[in-house]
This record gives sequence, C-alpha cells and structure tokens, in this order.
Amino acid sequence: MKRVLNFGSINVDHVYTVEHFVRPGETLGCQEYNRFAGGKGLNQSIALAQAGACVYHAGKVGTADAWLKTMMEDKGVDTRFVETINSPSGHAIIQVNASGENSIVIVGGANQLMNEADVQRILSDFGEEDYLLVQNEVSAVPQVIRAAKAKGLTIVFNPAPMHSNVLNYPLELVDILIVNEIEARSLSGEIEPGAIYETLNQHYPQMAILLTLGHKGAAYLSPKIRFCQPAKKVRVVDSTGAGDTFIGFFLAELINTSDPKAALGFAARAAAICVTRHGAADSIPSRKELETA
Repeated sequence: MKRVLNFGSINVDHVYTVEHFVRPGETLGCQEYNRFAGGKGLNQSIALAQAGACVYHAGKVGTADAWLKTMMEDKGVDTRFVETINSPSGHAIIQVNASGENSIVIVGGANQLMNEADVQRILSDFGEEDYLLVQNEVSAVPQVIRAAKAKGLTIVFNPAPMHSNVLNYPLELVDILIVNEIEARSLSGEIEPGAIYETLNQHYPQMAILLTLGHKGAAYLSPKIRFCQPAKKVRVVDSTGAGDTFIGFFLAELINTSDPKAALGFAARAAAICVTRHGAADSIPSRKELETA
C-alpha cells in the first residue's frame, strides 16, 4: 500500500465565536469559546486517515499536549515519528464570525524545532512508492522537500501560510502544488486560474496545480488535464479546517484511483460536510459518511 509521510504542524486551536472580527483598538466579547486539536499538518493527516489513506505524521508536540498525539492515533494516523518534547506546542487563536468565516493568528512553538537530523532520520524509512505531504507551518521545509525527492517520493506541497521565502524553496522538485487564490497570486502574480497555471508552468513545467477557490470550488491544472470542480452548496457553520479536509481527501483518493477528477469530487463532498460543523480536526468526516450520504 502506498504511504503518505506528512511533515506537519500540530497545534492547539483556541476558537472564539464572535459577531464580527475584532477591529483595531476594539475590545470584543466572544459568544463562545472552544479548544480543539488543530494545525494544518494534524488536520491533513487526520483527513487522509479518515479518507482511508495509510498516513504517517512527522512532527513535534509539547509534553503538556500529548493528548493531540493520542487523538491522531485514535483517528488512524501512525504517530511513530511524532516527538513529544519539553517545549510549548504550536497553537492558534481563531476568530469565527457570524458568516462562518475565520481569522487566524498562529504561534509556531514546537513546530519550528524540526531540523536536518530529524528529516534524514525519518525519511530513511520511506522510498519511491511513497508520497511526501508538507505545509509551511513547520521548520526545515526546503530540506524536507530536497531529501524526499532524493529518495524518489512524490512531493505534494501546500505553501500555507504563504510568505516571501517560499519563492526560494526548491519548487522545481514539487509534483503537486496545492494553493488557494491568495497563495497562487503571490507565486504567479496572476488572478485567473488559467493565467496562474501558464505562469507557473513556465518555471515548473512538470508540476500539477490544485487551486482551491473557496465557495467557487477548485481547479486542477496539469500538463495533461485541466478541469474545475464546483463547491457543494451547504449552510456554512465554520470554515476552519475545510481546506485541510479537502486536501486530505483529495490526496487519499488520488492515490486510490489515480484519477484527479474523481479525487476532486470526493474532496468537495468531504469539505461540504466539514463546514457544517465546528472545529478543525473535530469536523472532518469519515469515508463511511461520504459513502452513505
């Protein structure tokens, strides 16, 4: 069975439900407070596992938050490469407004302590049949990409959160780039999906691009195929984690079927369920839910 190694963040999400996002100089009372498991890495690993993929998570978490590792295991994620350390965990402060939109502040914590020795040690167990998934909430991302490509893994990169250093990453080694509209514009300078692809294709001709478009759906653009997937229309309660759910279910189904179009449809259905629930990791559906819906 093909495996996915996810070098990813592990966070505690502190979620505040508010009428509107707090404005500069404003003090705003929240309507509800909740604590959830989160981090793009953790969310995507759980989504992969829930979608039926064989996923190994590589990351670091503080000893006070070892419950996050247990939760991942309970959801089917292999955590043998998750290290518990004597340091604060990563965490996020999330505002969710009346429309279900979110605004997020991230503290890196233990996620920023991944180093070259960790990368080499963990990748020694993986090879050409496997996939690497990595986001941009952990340290050593360029080293992870280079080391994984040297071992023949298929590289899937989600450069979120986006910052200028990403332009210096070895993007020529990436097989599938997963970006939203803001990230795509930062990388290409373009707005329209076709123009985004054409610009990036000039620099990275072998790269496929999965462009997530929020309520408009998603587009898959590669040298061989291009198509769009509309989003499912549902009542949005909380969009936190929807993108991570989409990515996990897309990659799991792509590995399962080798069919990007089928994978996008599958991912859209999963994300539609996710946004009807509160939380990030806690809102991710199971494969069985999609098959019986």
